[in-house]
Amino acid sequence: LGTSESASVRGYWVHVQLQKTEDLKTNACITSSKPVPKAVRDALERVHEEVVCLESCWILDLGSGSGRDCYLLSQLVGEQGHVTGIDMTEGQVEVAKKHIAYHMEKFGYQKPNVEFLQVYMEKLGDAGLADNSYDIVISNCVINLAPDKRAVLQEAYRVLNPGGEMYFSDVYASQCLSETLRKHRVLWGECLAGALYWKDLYRIADEVGFSPPCLVTASPITIGDKELESIVGDCRFVSATFRLFKVPGSSRAGPGQVTYNGGIVGHKRELVFDANFTFKEGEVVDVDAEMAAVLRSSRFAEKFLIQPSAAPQGCRCKGVKVSSRQLHGWVQG
Repeated sequence: LGTSESASVRGYWVHVQLQKTEDLKTNACITSSKPVPKAVRDALERVHEEVVCLESCWILDLGSGSGRDCYLLSQLVGEQGHVTGIDMTEGQVEVAKKHIAYHMEKFGYQKPNVEFLQVYMEKLGDAGLADNSYDIVISNCVINLAPDKRAVLQEAYRVLNPGGEMYFSDVYASQCLSETLRKHRVLWGECLAGALYWKDLYRIADEVGFSPPCLVTASPITIGDKELESIVGDCRFVSATFRLFKVPGSSRAGPGQVTYNGGIVGHKRELVFDANFTFKEGEVVDVDAEMAAVLRSSRFAEKFLIQPSAAPQGCRCKGVKVSSRQLHGWVQG
């Protein structure tokens, strides 16, 4: 299975995954772009039994590792939802599987709502994952490890239901990386050698069929190793979180005026959707056609009053432009 790059990454992580965080040479794999939301912290402590916009959802986690995020999501989607974790590393998958019964008993579920599969994220069909079968695809700093990023996004798009969302964090570069950097074993394991040039994300997302990427957060990555600093030169890296949506053509109906009705657990009065839009309960917000289509077709639809309007004033006219400028500022430092 897989390429030489994948084998190299597996070998590096087998070596470091049981070591201390301090053994990593950059903060790329530990950078958190924003604090963990209270609803998530509460779920970890088993306070919330459900979150409105995740309840009953089917979620796919690309690069699920030992399953921690999947078990967290298992609580948030509830017993009627489902979570699938996929990972290329057999050992990680086995660890995750070993604890299914424990967590289902802990959550009080009659039957498991979580499964773990060993498969490459570029080839989800090899594990039998069908078209239009998931509401959300998530990933945390692993897509950069895939040699073919386009194939990953294409597969995510394929398995998502219409209106579905890909919510993911990853590492991006300020420029296209040289072949020397891309073949550097330590930089691969540190999530840097496989970093996508940030402009390529927008291009690939468009080619695959996704809506323009919504930038949620971004933070610079520091390299605390002099040797690696000299190797990467003037290239800069950021850890960024994006939302991509599979918007059906029927949902595209021009710009709109939207009003958040409130009520989402953890966001009852205010929903920070991305770096461009924060929706406050009861407040009318002008949005462009892309955002109107996203809200109209996604799982958030019932939480908004969406009405047609003329071209919005004072907000982005095309979702990609504002986000790309912001990310450009971050990667240039």
